[in-house]
Amino acid sequence: MVKKELVSTIVSPLGTMNVLSNNEVSLLQDTNQGGLYPLFRQCALAVLNCDETSDNPYNVMEEFDSFDIRIVQEHRGLKLELINAPGSAFVDGRIIKGIRQSLFCVVRDILYVSSELKGSPRFDNGDSTSLTDLVFHILRNAKAFLPKQLPNVVVCWGGHSIGQGEYKYTKKVGYQLGLRGLDICTGCGPGAMKGPMKGANLGHAKQRISNSRFIGITEPGIIAAESPNPIVNQLIIMPDIEKRLEAFVRFGHGIIIFPGGPGTCEEILYLLGILLHPDNEHIPFPLIFTGPSESVGYFEQIDRFIGNTLGPQAQRRYNIIIDDPREVAQQMKSGLDKVTRFRRSTGDAYYYNWLLRTEEIFQAPFEPTHESMEALQLDRDQPAHMLAANLRRAMSGVVAGNVKRSGIDLIRARGPFQLSGDPQLMEDMDQLLGSFVKQQRMKLPGSVYEPCYEVVHKKV
Repeated sequence: MVKKELVSTIVSPLGTMNVLSNNEVSLLQDTNQGGLYPLFRQCALAVLNCDETSDNPYNVMEEFDSFDIRIVQEHRGLKLELINAPGSAFVDGRIIKGIRQSLFCVVRDILYVSSELKGSPRFDNGDSTSLTDLVFHILRNAKAFLPKQLPNVVVCWGGHSIGQGEYKYTKKVGYQLGLRGLDICTGCGPGAMKGPMKGANLGHAKQRISNSRFIGITEPGIIAAESPNPIVNQLIIMPDIEKRLEAFVRFGHGIIIFPGGPGTCEEILYLLGILLHPDNEHIPFPLIFTGPSESVGYFEQIDRFIGNTLGPQAQRRYNIIIDDPREVAQQMKSGLDKVTRFRRSTGDAYYYNWLLRTEEIFQAPFEPTHESMEALQLDRDQPAHMLAANLRRAMSGVVAGNVKRSGIDLIRARGPFQLSGDPQLMEDMDQLLGSFVKQQRMKLPGSVYEPCYEVVHKKV
């Protein structure tokens, strides 16, 4: 095994985060149980280790177990001391600017949520409107909003574990989007999250666009397994997966979905669940599934699963385009024009989709445990948008068991999660998850996958 280069140095901020109070420093360096330091260290290491190819968070933490990060307070402002940091974050001893920028985004978002929002009676009452407002405040604090800019943010979802053909296709789509002046927002990791940004970067360069935005939205539970790629120039860390998903649909103006695994399926179910709510039927939201010709079978499987579980009304909310990047970009641009006209006619903000109705089941944090997974209501005796919410939680549990430390620990201790419900629905889910395994979409190629779930076809 090749020993990784380690670098120890002190870095100054890049951006507006340049001073901290004594209390904020104490919060970030609190190593007690429940303190912020472990979270701060984990997220900082993920940003610094952007060239990591493993999606197992334990591998990263073990490989750089000597890494440490400390706050340096000087009369001139804030600095960070990095001890035994991954050498891949540096060029000739100097930290890469994009990584330095993201590093201070970690400081900004972790502190803001902890010191300004966590425990606030305004946001801690579980009320749907308050939770939507909380997401707004985190995005605003990150300076994500450009109030006068017409809708042009395209969210791209897709798997971190995709083949080279699919990855190259995501770059081609991103290039066509970039030529049309559209900004890209993804989950900020590798694979289908990185490709569209690389392609759009070239498209923007050809159009001489100098203020390109490549927004990456992540959360602490996933960041170690999907380190932010260095093309991201605006990193935002949300407190949990539910607020991350709501940030995507409130902040983005349209969504393109590339091939992926259970995480991508979770995103699809979340979005369809919201769009299927009767109050949201009239709201335009362009949604396109796309991939190269080799991905036809994947999208046929996804489309079949959606039709069998959520019905034709869900299938009508998206278009499937195979192997045609230009058509994807043209349809998305046309869809964004409709969004612009709708927002203008209703008075809704260009920068945040306030009108979308989101019920608490899509917002309340779901902690995957053996008990909570087994208790999920997975049957058709409920409205389609509620079934989508429960199916989304099932997929969230599979993601946790695959790549999140908390989920991996539970699987190691107690074995696979069990999913049970309506027999036909369970058969559909079993086929879908099985196809992800066969296509190596559960883990990075080359990894041996041991299922973290069992599908039980009948409730006991």
